[in-house]
Amino acid sequence: MQDQTTRYLRVNAVAERYDISKATIYRAIKAGKIDALLIGKSLRIPEYALRAFEDTAAEDAREALDSLGRNASPADLDSDETAEVA
Repeated sequence: MQDQTTRYLRVNAVAERYDISKATIYRAIKAGKIDALLIGKSLRIPEYALRAFEDTAAEDAREALDSLGRNASPADLDSDETAEVA
């Protein structure tokens, strides 16, 4: 059971937090990468779901760097196109 003090964030707040588009957040929800609740007509994302999303995103980034080779740096992945895939 989750802590009763869990905050629930709007999609816009999550997008701003990670500096990505709302569409990216909606895609992540649809793909099952971020848990969300429908409260009334609004989606809300619990903060604990974001911790899991961050862990998955970090693992994906490490795998992407590994696929580029040992001499790659995080800057090699830093493009708008790549960031939107997260």
